[in-house]
Amino acid sequence: MNDATTMKDEKATLLQRNLDQLPGLNCGQCGYKSCEDFAAFVTMSGTQEQMKRCTNLTQAQLTPLMKSGDQAAVSAEGGASLVLPFSGASPEWRDFLGREYDFVLSTLPNDPGPRETILPHNPLLTRELDIRRDDVIIGRPMGMSCGCPITHCGVVMDVDPRTGIIVWCVTGPLQPRLKGFKDIGYYAAEAYEGIVKETRKQLKVGLRFWFLPRRCMLQWRHSGLVNYIAHTKDGVRVRIEGLMIG
Repeated sequence: MNDATTMKDEKATLLQRNLDQLPGLNCGQCGYKSCEDFAAFVTMSGTQEQMKRCTNLTQAQLTPLMKSGDQAAVSAEGGASLVLPFSGASPEWRDFLGREYDFVLSTLPNDPGPRETILPHNPLLTRELDIRRDDVIIGRPMGMSCGCPITHCGVVMDVDPRTGIIVWCVTGPLQPRLKGFKDIGYYAAEAYEGIVKETRKQLKVGLRFWFLPRRCMLQWRHSGLVNYIAHTKDGVRVRIEGLMIG
């Protein structure tokens, strides 16, 4: 293998590492249209300092990136993990407001964003708007379920017209801007599903945990009851219900 091929492989590894560190929101606050474009810019810049341009990364997430310094020093395993599984080591497990949480909830493999089960406050809208799989919809979780101040945007993965229940993946504002959307208004967030790769507490069914959705724009901790656990090659798959913020 010649030097040019080796350098190309190293850049590809760094690009994937940088992309994995980003929230995948495609919010545009960094100056690029997508997280993929921004990851490519960081890789070409040769310094992790540029990661500070992502407004969705907390200081706790940025600190280990800054300490890594020159990207050429990144290990072959894809860089330093924020924490080891079931570890209480630094950095501190705190959200944007300084509150502790127990684990990070990442997206399921091949999902375009966090998977969420929701119920519109008017369930008849599911039929009236003819919500179908792959539709782009927007709405805001309100009330006891969450009370998040951010309008959520996403792609429908499954729908039950009889009950009004919708399963979608939250993807950020880019898709509605490009493709249009259906507005379901206020809704109740019923469940999250995702992968846990990093945690400071042993996961158990039937217990309530504080967790941080990997792509939460506010980086606020959530609370929920874990009622399903399955060990997979990608990490521990969980389903969390009884959701609250704060």
